Amino acid sequence: MTTTCEAVYCFDRATVRFAMYPEGLEGPRVLAEISEDALRDVFGARDGPDSLLEACEANFDAIEKVAAQRRRRRPEAPIELEIMDFSAPPGAAPAEPGAQARNAQRP
Repeated sequence: MTTTCEAVYCFDRATVRFAMYPEGLEGPRVLAEISEDALRDVFGARDGPDSLLEACEANFDAIEKVAAQRRRRRPEAPIELEIMDFSAPPGAAPAEPGAQARNAQRP
C-alpha cells in the first residue's frame, strides 16, 4: 500500500481527502475521505486544518487499511470514512486505530 500520505483538507465537506494506491504505486490512484469527526474523536486532532492533516498523516497506515477494506467490499462506492468505521461491534475488542488514539490521550 501507500507509504506516504497525499492529503488535502476540504472545508466545504468537513473532511480530509487522501489518495491511496491499493495495487501499489504503479496501480490506479484511488481517492477517499475521512471525516473531521473521525480525525478528532478517533485520532486525536485538536485544532484546525493543519491538525486534521497531521492526524491523517500520523495515522495513515490505520486509515488506509480501513479505506482499502471498504474498497474491497464495495469497489463502486465512494470511500467516505466516519467514526463508525473505526469502532468495534458490541462485545468485541476495540478497533486497533481507535484504541491506540484513546490510550495515547489518557494521562
